[in-house]
Amino acid sequence: MIALLGSAFIYLDHWGFSYPLINTILGLASLYLLLQENRKVWFFSGFFIGLFWFWWIGLSFMHYNMIWAIPFVIFFVALIYGILFWIIAWIAEFVGMRTTQPANGAKVPAPKTKSVAQQRIQSLFTLHSSLFTLILKALGLLGLSYIHPFGFDWFKPELIFIESYLGIEKWQFCIILFAIVLSIWKKQFLYLFFIILAYQPVATSIPNIPSDIQIVTTHTSVEDKWNKTLHKKQFDLLFKTIDRAIDTNKTLIILPESVFPVFLKHSQMLMKKLLQKAKKTSIVTGGLYWDGKTPRNSTYIFTNNKVNIANKVVLVPFGESNPLPDFLSNWVNKVFYDGAVDYKASKKITDYKINGVSYRNAICFEATSEKLYEGRPKNMIVLSNNGWFIPSIEPTLQKLLLQYYNKKYGTTIYHSVNMAESYIIMNGIVRIQK
Repeated sequence: MIALLGSAFIYLDHWGFSYPLINTILGLASLYLLLQENRKVWFFSGFFIGLFWFWWIGLSFMHYNMIWAIPFVIFFVALIYGILFWIIAWIAEFVGMRTTQPANGAKVPAPKTKSVAQQRIQSLFTLHSSLFTLILKALGLLGLSYIHPFGFDWFKPELIFIESYLGIEKWQFCIILFAIVLSIWKKQFLYLFFIILAYQPVATSIPNIPSDIQIVTTHTSVEDKWNKTLHKKQFDLLFKTIDRAIDTNKTLIILPESVFPVFLKHSQMLMKKLLQKAKKTSIVTGGLYWDGKTPRNSTYIFTNNKVNIANKVVLVPFGESNPLPDFLSNWVNKVFYDGAVDYKASKKITDYKINGVSYRNAICFEATSEKLYEGRPKNMIVLSNNGWFIPSIEPTLQKLLLQYYNKKYGTTIYHSVNMAESYIIMNGIVRIQK
Protein backbone atom coordinates (compact mmCIF):
# COMPACT_ATOMS: atom_id res chain seq x y z
CA MET A 1 0.00 0.00 0.00
CA ILE A 2 2.84 2.41 0.84
CA ALA A 3 4.53 1.68 -2.49
CA LEU A 4 1.28 2.11 -4.41
CA LEU A 5 0.62 5.47 -2.77
CA GLY A 6 4.21 6.57 -3.44
CA SER A 7 4.05 5.55 -7.10
CA ALA A 8 0.52 6.65 -7.99
CA PHE A 9 1.60 10.09 -9.26
CA ILE A 10 3.50 8.46 -12.15
CA TYR A 11 0.61 6.30 -13.30
CA LEU A 12 -2.01 9.01 -12.81
CA ASP A 13 0.02 11.30 -15.06
CA HIS A 14 0.58 8.48 -17.54
CA TRP A 15 -3.17 7.84 -17.79
CA GLY A 16 -4.08 11.55 -17.85
CA PHE A 17 -5.67 11.77 -14.38
CA SER A 18 -3.05 13.84 -12.56
CA TYR A 19 -4.51 16.48 -10.20
CA PRO A 20 -2.53 18.52 -7.60
CA LEU A 21 -4.89 17.78 -4.67
CA ILE A 22 -4.90 14.02 -5.29
CA ASN A 23 -1.11 13.90 -5.71
CA THR A 24 -0.63 15.92 -2.51
CA ILE A 25 -2.83 13.59 -0.44
CA LEU A 26 -1.35 10.39 -1.88
CA GLY A 27 2.23 11.58 -1.39
CA LEU A 28 1.66 12.62 2.22
CA ALA A 29 -0.17 9.38 3.01
CA SER A 30 2.73 7.33 1.63
CA LEU A 31 5.32 9.15 3.76
CA TYR A 32 3.10 9.16 6.88
CA LEU A 33 2.58 5.39 6.73
CA LEU A 34 6.21 4.64 5.87
CA LEU A 35 7.90 6.68 8.61
CA GLN A 36 6.14 4.90 11.45
CA GLU A 37 6.87 1.38 10.20
CA ASN A 38 9.68 -1.05 11.05
CA ARG A 39 12.56 -2.18 8.85
CA LYS A 40 10.67 -5.19 7.47
CA VAL A 41 7.95 -2.91 6.09
CA TRP A 42 10.62 -0.51 4.84
CA PHE A 43 12.26 -3.34 2.89
CA PHE A 44 9.06 -4.36 1.14
CA SER A 45 8.06 -0.72 0.58
CA GLY A 46 11.42 -0.05 -1.09
CA PHE A 47 11.18 -3.28 -3.07
CA PHE A 48 7.78 -2.45 -4.52
CA ILE A 49 8.63 1.22 -5.08
CA GLY A 50 11.64 0.03 -7.09
CA LEU A 51 9.32 -2.33 -8.94
CA PHE A 52 6.58 0.21 -9.68
CA TRP A 53 8.99 2.98 -10.68
CA PHE A 54 11.57 1.01 -12.68
CA TRP A 55 10.09 -2.28 -13.95
CA TRP A 56 10.52 -0.98 -17.50
CA ILE A 57 14.34 -1.22 -17.32
CA GLY A 58 14.10 -4.91 -18.13
CA LEU A 59 12.21 -4.25 -21.38
CA SER A 60 15.41 -3.24 -23.17
CA PHE A 61 16.50 -6.89 -23.12
CA MET A 62 13.75 -7.68 -25.63
CA HIS A 63 15.85 -5.94 -28.25
CA TYR A 64 18.78 -8.24 -27.52
CA ASN A 65 16.59 -11.35 -27.88
CA MET A 66 16.96 -12.07 -24.16
CA ILE A 67 13.34 -12.05 -23.00
CA TRP A 68 14.29 -14.64 -20.37
CA ALA A 69 16.40 -11.97 -18.59
CA ILE A 70 13.56 -9.48 -18.12
CA PRO A 71 12.10 -10.88 -14.84
CA PHE A 72 15.60 -11.28 -13.36
CA VAL A 73 16.49 -7.66 -14.17
CA ILE A 74 13.20 -6.38 -12.73
CA PHE A 75 13.69 -8.41 -9.53
CA PHE A 76 17.30 -7.25 -9.19
CA VAL A 77 16.36 -3.57 -9.55
CA ALA A 78 13.51 -3.90 -7.03
CA LEU A 79 15.81 -5.76 -4.61
CA ILE A 80 18.38 -2.94 -4.70
CA TYR A 81 15.81 -0.39 -3.55
CA GLY A 82 14.41 -2.82 -0.98
CA ILE A 83 17.88 -3.18 0.52
CA LEU A 84 18.47 0.60 0.49
CA PHE A 85 15.21 1.21 2.37
CA TRP A 86 15.98 -1.62 4.81
CA ILE A 87 19.45 -0.18 5.58
CA ILE A 88 17.95 3.24 6.36
CA ALA A 89 15.37 1.74 8.74
CA TRP A 90 17.89 -0.62 10.36
CA ILE A 91 20.37 2.20 11.04
CA ALA A 92 17.59 4.42 12.39
CA GLU A 93 16.27 1.74 14.76
CA PHE A 94 19.73 0.57 15.86
CA VAL A 95 21.21 4.04 16.44
CA GLY A 96 17.96 5.35 17.87
CA MET A 97 17.93 2.72 20.62
CA ARG A 98 21.67 2.98 21.34
CA THR A 99 21.75 6.75 21.72
CA THR A 100 18.76 6.98 24.02
CA GLN A 101 19.95 4.63 26.77
CA PRO A 102 20.70 6.09 30.23
CA ALA A 103 23.94 8.06 30.54
CA ASN A 104 25.88 5.22 32.20
CA GLY A 105 25.02 2.86 29.35
CA ALA A 106 22.94 0.56 31.54
CA LYS A 107 19.38 -0.25 30.71
CA VAL A 108 16.61 0.82 33.02
CA PRO A 109 15.87 -2.16 35.32
CA ALA A 110 12.54 -3.84 34.87
CA PRO A 111 11.42 -5.24 38.25
CA LYS A 112 8.11 -7.03 38.60
CA THR A 113 6.58 -3.89 40.10
CA LYS A 114 7.94 -0.59 38.80
CA SER A 115 7.85 2.55 40.86
CA VAL A 116 6.26 5.65 39.41
CA ALA A 117 9.71 7.18 38.88
CA GLN A 118 10.98 4.10 37.06
CA GLN A 119 7.93 4.05 34.84
CA ARG A 120 8.45 7.72 33.97
CA ILE A 121 12.13 7.15 33.16
CA GLN A 122 11.29 4.17 30.98
CA SER A 123 8.58 6.17 29.24
CA LEU A 124 10.96 9.09 28.72
CA PHE A 125 13.64 6.93 27.08
CA THR A 126 11.06 5.18 24.91
CA LEU A 127 9.67 8.54 23.80
CA HIS A 128 13.09 9.94 22.95
CA SER A 129 14.05 6.73 21.17
CA SER A 130 10.92 6.96 19.06
CA LEU A 131 11.61 10.58 18.08
CA PHE A 132 15.27 9.99 17.25
CA THR A 133 14.41 6.93 15.16
CA LEU A 134 11.80 8.92 13.23
CA ILE A 135 14.28 11.73 12.60
CA LEU A 136 16.92 9.30 11.31
CA LYS A 137 14.40 7.68 8.97
CA ALA A 138 13.39 11.11 7.67
CA LEU A 139 17.05 12.02 7.11
CA GLY A 140 17.46 8.74 5.23
CA LEU A 141 14.63 9.71 2.89
CA LEU A 142 16.22 13.14 2.41
CA GLY A 143 19.49 11.51 1.43
CA LEU A 144 18.09 8.83 -0.86
CA SER A 145 18.16 11.11 -3.90
CA TYR A 146 21.96 11.28 -3.54
CA ILE A 147 22.37 7.50 -3.71
CA HIS A 148 22.75 6.36 -7.33
CA PRO A 149 23.04 2.57 -7.76
CA PHE A 150 25.43 1.95 -10.70
CA GLY A 151 25.11 5.65 -11.60
CA PHE A 152 21.34 5.49 -12.09
CA ASP A 153 19.89 8.63 -10.47
CA TRP A 154 16.19 8.55 -11.32
CA PHE A 155 14.93 7.89 -7.80
CA LYS A 156 14.14 11.10 -5.95
CA PRO A 157 11.59 10.76 -3.11
CA GLU A 158 10.56 14.42 -3.39
CA LEU A 159 9.47 13.76 -6.97
CA ILE A 160 6.13 12.48 -5.62
CA PHE A 161 5.15 16.14 -5.15
CA ILE A 162 6.14 17.32 -8.65
CA GLU A 163 2.49 17.87 -9.65
CA SER A 164 1.06 18.78 -6.27
CA TYR A 165 0.52 21.80 -4.05
CA LEU A 166 3.88 21.18 -2.33
CA GLY A 167 7.36 22.10 -3.50
CA ILE A 168 10.14 19.78 -4.64
CA GLU A 169 13.11 21.69 -3.21
CA LYS A 170 15.08 19.91 -0.47
CA TRP A 171 14.13 22.49 2.16
CA GLN A 172 10.45 22.01 1.32
CA PHE A 173 10.77 18.22 1.50
CA CYS A 174 12.51 18.66 4.84
CA ILE A 175 9.55 20.68 6.17
CA ILE A 176 7.12 17.98 4.97
CA LEU A 177 9.09 15.23 6.71
CA PHE A 178 9.51 17.34 9.88
CA ALA A 179 5.75 17.92 10.09
CA ILE A 180 5.00 14.21 9.61
CA VAL A 181 7.61 13.19 12.20
CA LEU A 182 6.13 15.59 14.78
CA SER A 183 2.62 14.36 14.01
CA ILE A 184 3.58 10.70 14.46
CA TRP A 185 5.67 11.36 17.56
CA LYS A 186 3.04 13.48 19.29
CA LYS A 187 0.15 11.44 17.87
CA GLN A 188 -1.48 14.69 16.81
CA PHE A 189 -2.58 15.39 13.24
CA LEU A 190 -2.50 19.08 14.14
CA TYR A 191 1.26 19.21 13.51
CA LEU A 192 0.66 18.41 9.85
CA PHE A 193 -0.34 22.06 9.42
CA PHE A 194 3.39 22.87 9.35
CA ILE A 195 3.28 21.42 5.82
CA ILE A 196 1.72 24.71 4.71
CA LEU A 197 5.25 26.17 4.90
CA ALA A 198 6.16 23.90 1.97
CA TYR A 199 3.24 25.15 -0.13
CA GLN A 200 4.06 25.78 -3.78
CA PRO A 201 1.43 27.47 -5.97
CA VAL A 202 0.50 25.52 -9.06
CA ALA A 203 1.45 27.41 -12.20
CA THR A 204 -1.67 28.56 -14.03
CA SER A 205 -0.29 30.87 -16.71
CA ILE A 206 0.22 28.87 -19.88
CA PRO A 207 3.53 29.82 -21.50
CA ASN A 208 3.65 30.77 -25.15
CA ILE A 209 5.36 28.18 -27.31
CA PRO A 210 7.91 29.73 -29.67
CA SER A 211 6.27 29.58 -33.08
CA ASP A 212 9.56 29.53 -34.99
CA ILE A 213 10.87 26.30 -33.38
CA GLN A 214 9.80 22.88 -34.68
CA ILE A 215 10.26 19.96 -32.27
CA VAL A 216 9.98 16.70 -34.19
CA THR A 217 8.58 13.40 -32.93
CA THR A 218 9.55 10.24 -34.81
CA HIS A 219 8.11 6.74 -34.59
CA THR A 220 10.92 4.37 -35.51
CA SER A 221 11.26 1.12 -33.58
CA VAL A 222 14.68 0.02 -32.30
CA GLU A 223 14.81 -2.84 -34.80
CA ASP A 224 13.91 -0.62 -37.76
CA LYS A 225 16.28 2.11 -36.60
CA TRP A 226 19.33 -0.13 -36.93
CA ASN A 227 18.14 -1.92 -40.06
CA LYS A 228 20.41 -0.47 -42.77
CA THR A 229 18.06 -1.51 -45.55
CA LEU A 230 15.47 0.93 -44.14
CA HIS A 231 17.82 3.88 -43.71
CA LYS A 232 17.14 5.49 -47.09
CA LYS A 233 13.39 5.52 -46.45
CA GLN A 234 13.90 6.90 -42.92
CA PHE A 235 16.32 9.59 -44.07
CA ASP A 236 14.05 10.67 -46.92
CA LEU A 237 11.22 11.14 -44.43
CA LEU A 238 13.45 13.22 -42.16
CA PHE A 239 14.44 15.53 -45.01
CA LYS A 240 10.79 15.92 -45.97
CA THR A 241 10.10 16.94 -42.37
CA ILE A 242 12.91 19.50 -42.58
CA ASP A 243 11.53 20.85 -45.84
CA ARG A 244 8.07 21.30 -44.30
CA ALA A 245 9.62 23.22 -41.41
CA ILE A 246 11.44 25.47 -43.87
CA ASP A 247 8.22 26.06 -45.81
CA THR A 248 6.49 27.20 -42.59
CA ASN A 249 9.33 29.64 -41.77
CA LYS A 250 10.79 27.71 -38.83
CA THR A 251 14.18 29.05 -37.77
CA LEU A 252 15.10 25.94 -35.78
CA ILE A 253 14.16 22.29 -36.18
CA ILE A 254 15.04 19.73 -33.49
CA LEU A 255 15.25 16.01 -34.31
CA PRO A 256 15.54 13.12 -31.78
CA GLU A 257 18.56 11.22 -30.48
CA SER A 258 20.58 9.21 -33.06
CA VAL A 259 17.83 9.76 -35.61
CA PHE A 260 20.67 9.30 -38.09
CA PRO A 261 22.03 5.98 -36.72
CA VAL A 262 25.29 6.28 -38.64
CA PHE A 263 28.65 7.96 -38.08
CA LEU A 264 27.18 11.11 -39.54
CA LYS A 265 30.37 13.09 -39.99
CA HIS A 266 31.77 10.32 -42.20
CA SER A 267 28.73 10.34 -44.50
CA GLN A 268 29.55 13.03 -47.04
CA MET A 269 26.17 12.77 -48.74
CA LEU A 270 24.16 13.33 -45.54
CA MET A 271 26.48 16.07 -44.28
CA LYS A 272 26.29 17.93 -47.59
CA LYS A 273 22.51 17.69 -47.67
CA LEU A 274 22.09 18.84 -44.04
CA LEU A 275 24.48 21.76 -44.54
CA GLN A 276 22.48 22.76 -47.60
CA LYS A 277 19.24 22.76 -45.58
CA ALA A 278 20.98 24.68 -42.79
CA LYS A 279 21.27 27.69 -45.10
CA LYS A 280 17.53 28.17 -44.61
CA THR A 281 16.97 26.90 -41.04
CA SER A 282 19.10 25.73 -38.13
CA ILE A 283 19.00 21.98 -37.49
CA VAL A 284 19.80 20.12 -34.28
CA THR A 285 19.86 16.35 -34.71
CA GLY A 286 21.16 13.22 -33.06
CA GLY A 287 23.79 11.08 -34.75
CA LEU A 288 26.78 8.88 -34.01
CA TYR A 289 30.33 10.17 -33.97
CA TRP A 290 33.55 8.25 -34.46
CA ASP A 291 36.84 9.74 -33.29
CA GLY A 292 38.96 6.90 -34.67
CA LYS A 293 38.99 4.93 -31.42
CA THR A 294 35.58 4.75 -29.76
CA PRO A 295 32.02 5.68 -30.75
CA ARG A 296 30.15 8.59 -29.21
CA ASN A 297 26.49 9.46 -28.92
CA SER A 298 26.38 13.01 -30.23
CA THR A 299 24.36 16.05 -31.21
CA TYR A 300 25.05 17.70 -34.57
CA ILE A 301 24.22 21.41 -34.75
CA PHE A 302 23.88 22.77 -38.28
CA THR A 303 23.58 26.55 -38.38
CA ASN A 304 24.86 29.35 -40.63
CA ASN A 305 26.23 26.77 -43.07
CA LYS A 306 28.47 25.37 -40.34
CA VAL A 307 28.35 22.26 -38.15
CA ASN A 308 29.26 21.85 -34.48
CA ILE A 309 29.31 18.53 -32.64
CA ALA A 310 28.38 18.16 -28.96
CA ASN A 311 29.12 14.81 -27.37
CA LYS A 312 27.23 13.16 -24.54
CA VAL A 313 28.64 13.75 -21.04
CA VAL A 314 26.66 11.31 -18.85
CA LEU A 315 26.24 7.83 -20.31
CA VAL A 316 23.42 5.38 -19.59
CA PRO A 317 24.60 2.72 -17.09
CA PHE A 318 24.92 -0.61 -18.94
CA GLY A 319 23.07 0.78 -21.98
CA GLU A 320 26.05 2.88 -23.18
CA SER A 321 28.79 2.36 -20.63
CA ASN A 322 29.34 -0.50 -18.22
CA PRO A 323 29.79 0.77 -14.64
CA LEU A 324 31.28 -2.54 -13.42
CA PRO A 325 35.02 -3.16 -12.92
CA ASP A 326 36.89 -3.86 -16.18
CA PHE A 327 37.11 -7.64 -15.75
CA LEU A 328 33.35 -7.87 -15.20
CA SER A 329 32.54 -5.15 -17.72
CA ASN A 330 34.33 -6.98 -20.53
CA TRP A 331 32.54 -10.23 -19.67
CA VAL A 332 29.11 -8.56 -19.58
CA ASN A 333 29.74 -6.81 -22.91
CA LYS A 334 30.82 -10.09 -24.47
CA VAL A 335 27.93 -12.19 -23.15
CA PHE A 336 25.06 -9.71 -23.33
CA TYR A 337 26.09 -7.14 -25.97
CA ASP A 338 27.85 -9.28 -28.60
CA GLY A 339 31.24 -7.87 -27.60
CA ALA A 340 30.28 -4.27 -28.35
CA VAL A 341 32.59 -1.62 -26.87
CA ASP A 342 31.33 1.09 -24.51
CA TYR A 343 30.51 4.54 -25.80
CA LYS A 344 32.84 7.30 -24.72
CA ALA A 345 31.65 10.27 -22.68
CA SER A 346 32.80 13.82 -23.22
CA LYS A 347 34.58 15.51 -20.32
CA LYS A 348 32.97 18.89 -20.91
CA ILE A 349 29.36 20.03 -20.96
CA THR A 350 28.56 21.79 -24.23
CA ASP A 351 26.63 25.02 -24.68
CA TYR A 352 25.98 26.34 -28.18
CA LYS A 353 24.25 29.34 -29.72
CA ILE A 354 21.55 29.38 -32.37
CA ASN A 355 20.20 32.70 -33.62
CA GLY A 356 21.80 34.43 -30.64
CA VAL A 357 20.18 32.14 -28.06
CA SER A 358 22.35 29.87 -25.88
CA TYR A 359 21.31 26.23 -25.38
CA ARG A 360 22.73 23.50 -23.13
CA ASN A 361 23.21 20.19 -24.97
CA ALA A 362 21.66 17.07 -23.42
CA ILE A 363 20.97 13.62 -24.82
CA CYS A 364 18.24 11.51 -23.20
CA PHE A 365 19.43 10.07 -19.84
CA GLU A 366 21.88 12.87 -19.09
CA ALA A 367 19.10 15.48 -19.17
CA THR A 368 17.85 13.94 -15.91
CA SER A 369 21.25 14.30 -14.26
CA GLU A 370 22.02 17.14 -11.82
CA LYS A 371 25.40 17.60 -13.49
CA LEU A 372 23.83 18.98 -16.67
CA TYR A 373 22.25 21.89 -14.76
CA GLU A 374 25.49 23.34 -13.42
CA GLY A 375 25.42 27.09 -13.88
CA ARG A 376 21.61 27.09 -14.25
CA PRO A 377 21.35 27.13 -18.04
CA LYS A 378 18.46 29.21 -19.33
CA ASN A 379 17.64 26.84 -22.20
CA MET A 380 18.31 23.17 -22.89
CA ILE A 381 17.73 21.07 -25.99
CA VAL A 382 17.20 17.40 -25.17
CA LEU A 383 17.22 14.60 -27.74
CA SER A 384 15.82 11.20 -26.70
CA ASN A 385 15.11 7.74 -28.07
CA ASN A 386 12.55 6.01 -25.85
CA GLY A 387 12.05 3.10 -28.22
CA TRP A 388 14.02 0.81 -25.90
CA PHE A 389 11.30 0.97 -23.24
CA ILE A 390 8.03 1.14 -25.18
CA PRO A 391 5.33 0.46 -24.12
CA SER A 392 5.90 1.55 -20.51
CA ILE A 393 5.81 4.47 -18.08
CA GLU A 394 9.44 5.38 -18.84
CA PRO A 395 8.63 8.41 -21.04
CA THR A 396 6.24 9.66 -18.32
CA LEU A 397 8.82 9.31 -15.56
CA GLN A 398 11.42 11.01 -17.73
CA LYS A 399 9.03 13.90 -18.35
CA LEU A 400 8.31 14.25 -14.61
CA LEU A 401 12.04 14.34 -13.88
CA LEU A 402 12.54 17.04 -16.51
CA GLN A 403 9.70 19.01 -14.88
CA TYR A 404 11.55 18.59 -11.58
CA TYR A 405 14.72 20.14 -13.00
CA ASN A 406 12.77 22.85 -14.79
CA LYS A 407 11.17 23.89 -11.49
CA LYS A 408 14.42 23.60 -9.59
CA TYR A 409 16.69 25.50 -12.00
CA GLY A 410 14.27 27.47 -14.20
CA THR A 411 15.68 25.89 -17.35
CA THR A 412 13.35 25.89 -20.36
CA ILE A 413 13.57 22.42 -21.92
CA TYR A 414 12.95 21.60 -25.59
CA HIS A 415 12.58 17.83 -25.83
CA SER A 416 12.51 15.93 -29.15
CA VAL A 417 11.66 12.24 -28.71
CA ASN A 418 11.51 9.07 -30.76
CA MET A 419 8.57 6.75 -29.89
CA ALA A 420 6.90 9.17 -27.46
CA GLU A 421 5.46 12.69 -27.47
CA SER A 422 7.82 15.63 -27.84
CA TYR A 423 7.23 18.75 -25.74
CA ILE A 424 8.48 21.99 -24.24
CA ILE A 425 8.68 22.54 -20.46
CA MET A 426 8.43 26.16 -19.33
CA ASN A 427 7.59 27.47 -15.84
CA GLY A 428 6.87 23.93 -14.64
CA ILE A 429 4.25 23.39 -17.36
CA VAL A 430 4.54 20.78 -20.12
CA ARG A 431 3.29 21.91 -23.52
CA ILE A 432 2.87 19.51 -26.42
CA GLN A 433 3.64 21.15 -29.74
CA LYS A 434 0.83 20.47 -32.20
